[in-house]
Amino acid sequence: MSKLVDEFKAFIMRGNVIDMAVGVIIGAAFSNIVSSLVNDIVMPIVTLVTGRINFTDLMIPLDGNSYSTLAAAQEAGASVIAYGNFIQMIVEFLLTALVIFFVIKGINKLHKPAPAPEPVTKICPFCKSEIHKDATKCPNCTSAL
Repeated sequence: MSKLVDEFKAFIMRGNVIDMAVGVIIGAAFSNIVSSLVNDIVMPIVTLVTGRINFTDLMIPLDGNSYSTLAAAQEAGASVIAYGNFIQMIVEFLLTALVIFFVIKGINKLHKPAPAPEPVTKICPFCKSEIHKDATKCPNCTSAL
């Protein structure tokens, strides 16, 4: 049993498990920020552009009645297909993906690969052996370079 506990401790203390936990926590906080961006900034602009259509109230009541808002339908206990909320979640997903794309793109710019080292050898054009780049005569075939 103690071997199992030791293996579990080693697993938990590995760097990638801790990194993943931090990523999940930051991801949850990031999700709240994106939700606020969509609900408080983007959707009001979309509502204004689309002629004041409130996407959260777009629905299809399944009981055949007509309701002015989604809240009114829910208060009446009606079953509805709330496709407006679905549209809003799609917009939220696309914005999240866009923001993550730009964050990853920025991180990738910070992690430029190290430049390749300058070669110290070259190939002799006559015997095709590898020689020092500054050589003026091939040590293998004695050709002048």
